[in-house]
Amino acid sequence: MARATSIDLAPRLAELGIARELYPFQGRELRIPDRSGRGDLRLSYLDEGPEDAPVVVMVHGNPTWSFFYRELVLRLRTTHRCIVPDHIGMGLSDKPGDDRYDYTLASRVADLTTLIDHVAPTGPVSLVVHDWGGMIGTAWAVDHADRVAKMVVMNTAAFPLPKSKRFPAPLALTRTPLGALLVRGGNAFSRTASRVCVKKGALPREVRKAYTAPYRSWADRIATLRFVEDIPLKTTDRAYRVVSDTEGKLPRLADKPMLLAFGLRDFVFDRHFLADWERHFPKAEVMRFEDAGHYVLEDERDTLLPKIASFLR
Repeated sequence: MARATSIDLAPRLAELGIARELYPFQGRELRIPDRSGRGDLRLSYLDEGPEDAPVVVMVHGNPTWSFFYRELVLRLRTTHRCIVPDHIGMGLSDKPGDDRYDYTLASRVADLTTLIDHVAPTGPVSLVVHDWGGMIGTAWAVDHADRVAKMVVMNTAAFPLPKSKRFPAPLALTRTPLGALLVRGGNAFSRTASRVCVKKGALPREVRKAYTAPYRSWADRIATLRFVEDIPLKTTDRAYRVVSDTEGKLPRLADKPMLLAFGLRDFVFDRHFLADWERHFPKAEVMRFEDAGHYVLEDERDTLLPKIASFLR
């Protein structure tokens, strides 16, 4: 059974060298059984805002963590209850080896289900999703459509790679032995993303540091690699069935208010992915940012933060 406790994040942030003013939150931890059945894993999450306020669950991707949503939480926490998890292996959550956690999409969806059942067992819940968070969050949403209020979708997918899109070469490299060495040995995935995923000026040094700080060692970087390895390209890949089943159930969300906000200079989740979202959800409100990258919430904060707040209200 999952158990949650409050924690003081200050010592952990100081250990990682993350400025407290960049992440001024009180943390929570949800303990979930590991795959061995002999212990618990700590899933770190934020729970900010009035307990009786409308619930917004923000789901991050790879190689980010809840830090990606820091400014959105600050904007919303007076009017909403903001629930923002760090996936196992990411951010401030535990980073176990493969013997203790099954790093695949099904596990991610199960973790999110456990968390939402804990904080908002009956709903309604609005979702804000990005990157892998879109696949994870939408997989939960299609099976709990009666508990979904609204969705904000940023540079992500909830379906297989579009037929018009080639699998990006950098991701293909990451799935090779050389790529694995670069990711786990040199933190290449997180370091590179903190620079190339923004297109409207470099992130401040302390912000780049905060994005990469949780991934300090070979062991700490396991999830950033496993996420890329889990991208389903063939029907035999472990995550493919979850992705395919989710796409088949997307009509269940057809009547949900949805905001699609895409940075179109994303080398992965670009116009091809946005076109598929629009095909599935022709009634969705769409914001296209021609000059923004994958970290669209960083590139377009002045536009997106107030827009998301308005949309959710």
